[in-house]
Amino acid sequence: MSDLIRFGVSLEKGLLAKFDKSIRKRGWASRSEALRDLIRAELVRREWEEGEEVAGAVTLIYDHHRRDMLERLTDLQHDYHRQVLSTLHVHLDHDHCLEIIAVKGKPSEIQKLADTLRTIPGVKHGTLTMSATGRNLG
Repeated sequence: MSDLIRFGVSLEKGLLAKFDKSIRKRGWASRSEALRDLIRAELVRREWEEGEEVAGAVTLIYDHHRRDMLERLTDLQHDYHRQVLSTLHVHLDHDHCLEIIAVKGKPSEIQKLADTLRTIPGVKHGTLTMSATGRNLG
């Protein structure tokens, strides 16, 4: 790790107790590690808001028996070939598939892709997990 800087934080007793409980529950090794993760989460959120190049994953659950489902998914990913990095396809059972699409680009483009994928008939659930390229996380 690069140069560490120590600083003090003042919190109300009750708020600190809740924070410590959250730290134990989530398995962070220390308050410092928890604060680092929370700060990074805020930096990622701001990158998405400010239009920086970001990364993420679109996760879809769909019925692969739905007519033209796979063709529409593939066509749309080709339409967004600059944003789509990779796709993982998993057979959950006889009827359902899980598709995880790794993406990188402008937040507005990625959001539009995710929204469009979720509206394809046969998609039962879709989420966008926002992350960052890592360049601006310190």
